[in-house]
Amino acid sequence: MGLTMAWYALGHVCHTGEACMNIYVGGLSYDATEADLREAFEAFGTVASVNIIKDQFSGQSRGFGFVEMPTASEAQAAISGLNGKEVRGRTLNVNEARPRTDSRTERRPGGSGRGQGGGGQGGRRRPF
Repeated sequence: MGLTMAWYALGHVCHTGEACMNIYVGGLSYDATEADLREAFEAFGTVASVNIIKDQFSGQSRGFGFVEMPTASEAQAAISGLNGKEVRGRTLNVNEARPRTDSRTERRPGGSGRGQGGGGQGGRRRPF
């Protein structure tokens, strides 16, 4: 299991070993930094970790990340306080992170997951 998968698998346990709430933050500006996100969440309490997800090839932000907070009441306050708020010109979508399901193992190798085959129909519509 790679480091990224291990991080996601922990879910509710902080990197320190404490119980934590893992918070999903979507709608991030591509310019947003982990320091920006930490600063926004620290207004509501202690932040254990911040992780902005980046493209593995370009290194550019994918527009979402995760914040871990060790206190559930502070985490709920952050979710309520930041969900729908504008940060760096983008409206945030903030909620408790759901456990990751790795759908990549269900895909066929070599495909984009958007269907296979086609062609040879010449644009002809078939009745259903």
